[in-house]
Amino acid sequence: TAYFLLKYRKVNKVIFAQKSKVEHQKSIIEIKNRDITDSIKYAERIQKTMLPTDDNITENLKNSFVLYKPKDIVAGDFYWLEKKEKAVLFAVADCTGHGVPGAIVSVVCNNALNRAVRQYGLSKPNQILDKAKEIVVDTFSKNEDVRDGMDVAVCSLDGKKLLYSGANNPLWLFRSGELIIYPSDRQPVGKYEYEKKFSFNEIDLIEGDTVYIFSDGYADQFGGQKNKKFKSSQLKKLLLSVQQYDMKIQKEILNKEFDKWRGNFEQMDDVCLMGVRI
Repeated sequence: TAYFLLKYRKVNKVIFAQKSKVEHQKSIIEIKNRDITDSIKYAERIQKTMLPTDDNITENLKNSFVLYKPKDIVAGDFYWLEKKEKAVLFAVADCTGHGVPGAIVSVVCNNALNRAVRQYGLSKPNQILDKAKEIVVDTFSKNEDVRDGMDVAVCSLDGKKLLYSGANNPLWLFRSGELIIYPSDRQPVGKYEYEKKFSFNEIDLIEGDTVYIFSDGYADQFGGQKNKKFKSSQLKKLLLSVQQYDMKIQKEILNKEFDKWRGNFEQMDDVCLMGVRI
């Protein structure tokens, strides 16, 4: 009995030592996690200063909305707005990656758009994209392995005249219950084998027209009863079904539909969708 008691105490001692070690490691992990989360949350505050304010958007695009849902705390998607003389320039961009890497790339890409307009005085979407591409490629060219950049749709709105250029991101126009798609150039704003200048579309809008530019996050979300992609065909139907509503209600419906589709599944990517009604 004394032998078993001694054995029991020894085993107990080992278990207690292991338990203490595990608890110590757990508290270290918790502290590190908290520190990392705090850092990312602070980065989110910095990233938000890059985005146009709600007031800025409302002032320049009276009838509009932006649905912005980062996958993680910080995002690779961003939206952008700049006033240039009488024209309002606006864009939705989807940078390589999401989370912290995506957010770092978004700083470079956002800066490239700003410089194209402010430093180089450009106002045509295709010229802005050409210059932004040059800046992004130059920034990342120091490292051969880095091929980061963005897919983006850039618009310039002056009265009812809309100019649009896209790098892998199209523009959808809903007019009298019909959808008109303006395709993008099949190249990113970044390093690419088949280099060419960006093209642009000149669109004469009429009262009641609604245009949408977006990243692929909404359409690529898995969910529903069979855990399948939402797909752009379903997004077209959804946008068509909300055309009678004002932009604020459209945003609410799109947000609810996304959350309903996602259900308990993880969000796959950042989501950014911008709608503007004339």
